[in-house]
Amino acid sequence: MLSVHCQSAYSAGLGELDTCSEVHKVFQVRQIGPNQVLPSSPRSGADLQVCTSKSSTCCTKKMEEKYQVAARRDVQNLLQIYSSRLKLLLSRYVAAFQETFEVLMRQAENHTNVVLQVSYQKIADPAADSVRELFTDVGLFLLGSELNVDEFVQRFFDALLPLVYNHYISPGVGDTSPGYAECVRSLNRVIKPFGTVPDLFADQIAASGVSGKLLLQALHLGIEVINTTDHLQLSRECRRALLKMQYCPHCQGITHSKPCMGYCLNVMRGCLASMAEIDAHWREFVRSLEGLSARMHGAQDLEQVLLGAHTMLHDAIGHAQKNGPRLSAQVQKLCSTSIRRPAQSVSIQDANSRVSIPLKALNRRSDDSLSVMRKDFLKTLRTFSTFYGGLADQLCLQGLSSGDGVPCWNGTNIVKSYTRRVVGNGIRAQSANPEVKVKGEDPVINQIIDKLKHINQLLQGKTIPKLGSLDQIETGSGDSEGHYSGDCDDEDGCAGSGGGEVNRKVSKMSPDVTSDYKHHHYHHPPAKDSEIDGKSHSLRLTGAIWVLVLPCLHMILDL
Repeated sequence: MLSVHCQSAYSAGLGELDTCSEVHKVFQVRQIGPNQVLPSSPRSGADLQVCTSKSSTCCTKKMEEKYQVAARRDVQNLLQIYSSRLKLLLSRYVAAFQETFEVLMRQAENHTNVVLQVSYQKIADPAADSVRELFTDVGLFLLGSELNVDEFVQRFFDALLPLVYNHYISPGVGDTSPGYAECVRSLNRVIKPFGTVPDLFADQIAASGVSGKLLLQALHLGIEVINTTDHLQLSRECRRALLKMQYCPHCQGITHSKPCMGYCLNVMRGCLASMAEIDAHWREFVRSLEGLSARMHGAQDLEQVLLGAHTMLHDAIGHAQKNGPRLSAQVQKLCSTSIRRPAQSVSIQDANSRVSIPLKALNRRSDDSLSVMRKDFLKTLRTFSTFYGGLADQLCLQGLSSGDGVPCWNGTNIVKSYTRRVVGNGIRAQSANPEVKVKGEDPVINQIIDKLKHINQLLQGKTIPKLGSLDQIETGSGDSEGHYSGDCDDEDGCAGSGGGEVNRKVSKMSPDVTSDYKHHHYHHPPAKDSEIDGKSHSLRLTGAIWVLVLPCLHMILDL
């Protein structure tokens, strides 16, 4: 049985209007426009373009324009409210993962310094700056800088070699001159005193670091997708359909009824047809993130790699000590002892010793670990895997349409039920849409789909990350409002369609991460004139040393 309110609304749609007072009231309460556009009484609607009526109307052409703006605003507000939970989830975990990365950097640095203080006290303080620089570079790499992992890891071991050599390989001679120390430093990459440890450490940082970077980049892209769809420009046909669905009944004095569910579905599925095309790629995006998370163990477990850095350092110094006599002979042949200053006193304390003191594991709450965070995040994200597939339906259910069995607006009048065909989601289904004419795909949505395709290939390890490709995927291609401002095609390196991929060598540490990724060039900032003068002196000194060193290189093979 119809309520009295619904009966009056149903009757109002069938007869002539007596007054526009209720229309005026709703118009003012919702702040749709200025009062000057309101007619004092029902009038002919011959000038109306969408809200046409054979009988009198309470609308003017100016009101119709204001109603269209309000209809678009209402839908976009509802869309943003509905997507806010997903956007908050992604934003919150981006911040959480970044914070966890930074905490890991500090913990790894502190733990490495503790190992040096306990086992190699003589070099702990001199090596502190190099340790700090190493983990600063790791942190920058994780947060998006295109640093050369091999370079900054080798640079750390370059700085470590003179300290290890002076105190634990040849400790009785004493301090060294800058020239001698520079010569010893320069030999690190030639004579490999630390064995394979530097290469292994670089491989592990690259493998786990690329996984960590991909995780962050994917979340940034997820936020960009939402920003783009939240602020998508609706077509003219869609705006007119929304006006007809939401505010045209007001022109007939029907201010309290809502669209029929079937009618709402046709209008919203037509307006959001392009967004529905995101669905398959968004589902794959969620699955790809789950796949990446599953692979982030062992050499790709960033937490394990960073918190195990002290073990790598222990192994590296131990290897140098074990091969001390051979290393000492090589250094003596390749670096002239004439420039080494005599020691003021001889101290062999800790020489050729490797104190092995068990270190307690880091005290970290289990819920702080990256693994636990990833599992919690993905568990929640999985509930949003069908977000774009059911978007139009959810907006109608969230308040746009009337409930079942309630008289509703069908685009022309108040009826008991909607009788026209209800189409499905997606572009193809709209050819039979009786309410909205959909001309074709939205280029902005196509561009965001291309980005999703590319990040999915990266997450699945099917595409080799290229220099700058992750930055092109990230939010830099859209402004703060999510409006798309540039193209991203194969020529730009985005490879959205997956074609034209370049064959590259895959890292021996992981089949999913290219070793080329850690070979990006490391660019230093431009040097000042004073710095250039200082460096030129150092270069001349280094050049002089190499004049002495190069003739002796052939002797290495004899040792």
